[in-house]
Amino acid sequence: MTTLSAPGSRRAWVYIPLTMMALFYLVPLYVMLNTGFKSFDEVSLSTMWNLPSGFAFDNFRAAWEALRPNLWNSVKIVVPAATISSVLGSVNGFVLAKWKFKGANIVFPVLLFGMFIPYQAVLIPLVTFMSKIGLAGGTWGLVLVHVIYGIPITTLIFRNYFATIPETLIEAAKIDGAGIFGTFTRIMLPLAIPSFVVVYIWQFTSAWNDFLFAVVLTNTENWPVTVALNNLAGSQIIAWNVQMAASFLAAVPTLLIYVFLGRYFLSGMMSGALKE
Repeated sequence: MTTLSAPGSRRAWVYIPLTMMALFYLVPLYVMLNTGFKSFDEVSLSTMWNLPSGFAFDNFRAAWEALRPNLWNSVKIVVPAATISSVLGSVNGFVLAKWKFKGANIVFPVLLFGMFIPYQAVLIPLVTFMSKIGLAGGTWGLVLVHVIYGIPITTLIFRNYFATIPETLIEAAKIDGAGIFGTFTRIMLPLAIPSFVVVYIWQFTSAWNDFLFAVVLTNTENWPVTVALNNLAGSQIIAWNVQMAASFLAAVPTLLIYVFLGRYFLSGMMSGALKE
């Protein structure tokens, strides 16, 4: 009996620190929700951990009314940006992994170099360029920026995933008469669903949480939720209960993405998305 129970005991000791770390990371969410349900008179640092005397849903209604147009702006920016960058990354990854061409070993490192360019280094020329082509102030300029900045990481993930697929599949497709497009759409894309989940979650989260590009490339009407949330605070008196409710509403989309697609994200990472 001791021998049989030993693995279970060791597993229990692993779950203890994991549970503690999970609770630690959930503390901000608790404070956010707890403060969001309090009335303005209850909000203070001394009573931050205390439960509210009642549930003030007016805070969430006020936050929703304030952020509703900006939430829709974020959706209009994030969905096309994540989709386009995922599709382009899959094409690049397939070509670099399975359809070798002269100079591929140079193109790939140069493409990856884009991941290490700081946002601040390109901010001024980026704003100037967007103004000249007429995309400054709107949402599509921000979509274009997130697509371009997302291509290096999406290409890396897809390229490393496609590199794990046997060459015999490519050869069999060629024998059947499939060209590069047919091989990609009929064979590689169905196999790359786990990688699509990985890159889509990655791109969705990165674009949704962006503030720097959003604040300089969009005007007041096209502000995404991150910029609107920053400007929700008053200049003298800050309604922290409404602010916390608004913060939770802004975080809900990314939370739902990870709740419903988190296990696919992990399986995609483990199935070769980041393997050499």
